[in-house]
Amino acid sequence: MIAIENVLISDEVVESQFVCDLSKCKGGCCEDGDAGAPLTKQELEELNKAYEAAKPYMTLSGISVTEKKGRYEYDREFGWVTPTIEGMMCAYGFRDKKGVILCAFEQAYNEGKTQWQKPISCHLYPIKVKKTKEYELLNYEPRETLCSPACALGKKLKVPTYVFLKNALVRKFGAAFYSLLEQAAALHQQSGPVKPGVKK
Repeated sequence: MIAIENVLISDEVVESQFVCDLSKCKGGCCEDGDAGAPLTKQELEELNKAYEAAKPYMTLSGISVTEKKGRYEYDREFGWVTPTIEGMMCAYGFRDKKGVILCAFEQAYNEGKTQWQKPISCHLYPIKVKKTKEYELLNYEPRETLCSPACALGKKLKVPTYVFLKNALVRKFGAAFYSLLEQAAALHQQSGPVKPGVKK
């Protein structure tokens, strides 16, 4: 376990290797789950602001769901989440010509039409964040079958999970945090889990 301030990071985050292989998984994480994408309370407002920019990229089914159920909904187990289309694909997902599920918010973001990229839970995947009263826990939780191509590609390219997710981690925790994580990862590889700046 690596500790940076009030964030506890599983060793697997720095030990594992992962690179999304969309050509094989087809963005399946956007439709494989017990609920939609988890949202923080702060993201609810961000989603509302970006909705109109994302709407042109959404499917008719997705638009229909958000108009009937709302742009987000509360799940007893997961908290605030994006709605889904018949319990499957996220209402904000759409398939490109190759059948890969993409995000309407990210599409609008990439084209400069909104400043909000997508839910941070999606951006950080396969890292999942869980909060306690004192800490935020970062765990490495890829789907066993769906993410096997990403795990294989990560090993082939020798890209650690935390490196693949640099942009998402900086977006969530800031550049200073990521710099400390890099230091901790280097020390971890040399001598096992330690806190940044602490010698064993």
